Amino acid sequence: MRITFIKLISIAFLMDIHAQSTIDQVLVQIGMNNKTIQATTQYYEAAKIQFKTGNTPSNPFVEYDYLSGSPANAGNQHDFLIKQQVDFPTSYIKKSQLASEQIAQTVFQVTALRQDVLLEAKKYCIQLIYHNRLQAQLNVQKQRTEKILADFQTKMEKGDGTILDVNKAKLQLIDIKKQTQENRSAINQLNQKLIELNGGIEITVKDTIYPMLPTIPEFAQLESDYERVEPILKILQQQRVIHQKQLELSKAMRLPKIELGYHYQGILGQSYHGIHTGISLPLWENKNTVKHKQAQLLLSDLELDAHKNEHYYHIKHIYEKYTNLKISLQEYQAVFPSLNNTALLTKAFDLGELSTIQYFTELNYYSQSLTNYLQTERDYYETIAELYKYQL
Repeated sequence: MRITFIKLISIAFLMDIHAQSTIDQVLVQIGMNNKTIQATTQYYEAAKIQFKTGNTPSNPFVEYDYLSGSPANAGNQHDFLIKQQVDFPTSYIKKSQLASEQIAQTVFQVTALRQDVLLEAKKYCIQLIYHNRLQAQLNVQKQRTEKILADFQTKMEKGDGTILDVNKAKLQLIDIKKQTQENRSAINQLNQKLIELNGGIEITVKDTIYPMLPTIPEFAQLESDYERVEPILKILQQQRVIHQKQLELSKAMRLPKIELGYHYQGILGQSYHGIHTGISLPLWENKNTVKHKQAQLLLSDLELDAHKNEHYYHIKHIYEKYTNLKISLQEYQAVFPSLNNTALLTKAFDLGELSTIQYFTELNYYSQSLTNYLQTERDYYETIAELYKYQL
């Protein structure tokens, strides 16, 4: 029994490459099979085409008029006109630049969504490892309690034990079975969530060993690395560029539109043909457009500053949580490998130094401490996963 507990505790210090590869493989599969990622990717592929739409001149316009004269000898009139209206030439350059910036933004939008999905999946994997480790602990408790119950029943049959001890052991076993069933249910639900994220394709995590961890740098370095590639920040930065291009385009659209074409007119046996030209007077159509785009540009600056501030303190909060969990985990790791409480308790119980209720109370206290240790370990790895979300 003591050896089994030592084995259970010792796995907390093993960082096996197999667990790392398992989680990596899960994330690779989900990255390929997740329906939300697929739908979002396709949405932005369609958006790229939309951004390129409407950046060319309008369709040419053709007119033909046939006017019959009155009286009969007045002759008939034929008018034919083909014309093309174009914006001021610089506007097409601005439209092309705007489309390019909008297309560039879609890359960051897909990346942001992908990171959210993969972080969710990674947390599920970490929770599964925790529950798998907890299951090993519960299995040991269950086996130990079943043995104690069998010993009590044997003693009672021989007249050396009491029904009270048997009932206490039965209640202890019921509690452990309940915890075991709840833990198995949690494992099944987490695996189902992974299958859902994997597009309905079967996938499971049976690992009991956490992945190897990277070296965590100081906060300033980590925050700088995070901010340099963080997709939400890139989206907001790109949005500012887009608003700048929209402002430039709105100014270009205030310039006159040009109309060019060919005009033919035939009347009374005579024909006239020549060039058709025209120019718009930019008086009312784009009124307040420039002011609107200037306001949007100012808004994007404020949103960018707000996000940088919020992002800084968000990462700082996670980093402080990581630091506190690291201290707690190190304290647990320093104590548990040297403990042999179960062996000492069993020996004391066999010698009659502990009553049945004292024995179970002490065992439950030790088991709860071990569970707290496993939960701290789980929270520690989840927090590190959040800190390294930007690498997913």
